[in-house]
Order: sequence, then C-alpha cells, then structure tokens
Amino acid sequence: MDKNNRPEDIGDYLSQLHGGGWFGFTDSKNKIYSNLILHPKVWNPEYTGDKHEEGLMDNPYSKPTEKECTDGLKAMQDAHDAQEYARTRAPLYPDIGDQLDDLYKKGAFSDEMAAKIKKVKDDNPKPS
Repeated sequence: MDKNNRPEDIGDYLSQLHGGGWFGFTDSKNKIYSNLILHPKVWNPEYTGDKHEEGLMDNPYSKPTEKECTDGLKAMQDAHDAQEYARTRAPLYPDIGDQLDDLYKKGAFSDEMAAKIKKVKDDNPKPS
C-alpha cells in the first residue's frame, strides 16, 4: 500500500488473498510477478504449542497466474479510487457527536432513543 493506502503492487493483492506469509519475492524492492515465490512452509494457525518447527505445515496454496494477480490488483485499486470522494468528505463533516446532538435537539430520534440520551445528559449535567 502506498502512503494513501492505495494498493500499489501484486503483494498487496496476494496479502488479502490468503492470510499468513505464504509468498515472498526474490527482490523485495521489485514486487513483480517474475520475482514471486511461494514459501514451502507456512504457519499453521491451529497450532497452539510453543515449538516453532512443529507449527509449520506445507504451504497449501498454489501460485496464482500473472493475470489473476494483475486483475486482482487492478480491482483493488479501482475500489480504492472509487472511494476518493468519501476520503475527501470525511474530515470535512462536523464531529459525529455534534451531528448526533443536533439530531437529538431537533427531535429526530425515536422516543426510546431520546429517553436514553436524556437520561445520560440528566445523569451527567454539563458544568455551568
């Protein structure tokens, strides 16, 4: 992921495909398909002992095709890019507490929710 959490290489796609360290790259600075390797052993998530070697199992995953990797990365990037408006909006909205307080004061909550909020406010009054 880059500094904006946008997927930037096939390693980002592979990481979400399967959990754990099931793959690596022969060149960690150049995460391209031709450098992709599968680790022969992976950590068994069901192992509860304390001996590292006993917790390893044969890697159950096969190497995806280059097309699967590039298509998967592109889909992740497209999904990230499609949410740019939401990331831009988020810091511009009023604080959620201010939004909820305004709704309460305008009577937009159900009677049940309004009663719960009123009890909290009554039990914890704002200092004068």
